[in-house]
Amino acid sequence: MATNKSILAKGIKYLAAALPLLFVGPVVITSAFKNEKHPLYVYILILGIIIGFAAMFLIFKGITTILKSLFDGDKN
Repeated sequence: MATNKSILAKGIKYLAAALPLLFVGPVVITSAFKNEKHPLYVYILILGIIIGFAAMFLIFKGITTILKSLFDGDKN
């Protein structure tokens, strides 16, 4: 069973990109809920939700890419 190292590295990069978003998203959402009277409340909340979905998408993409590299291997 051979692992395609270039695809594995790409999957790890996706997960590395998702890591800061996993911390920033909840902080932005919490900040929005603490300032509900602020006029930009809705926009900050939407930004936090988008960051959260981006983190989930990057995690999904990273895990599927890593699994693809492990199970598809070198088919060349």
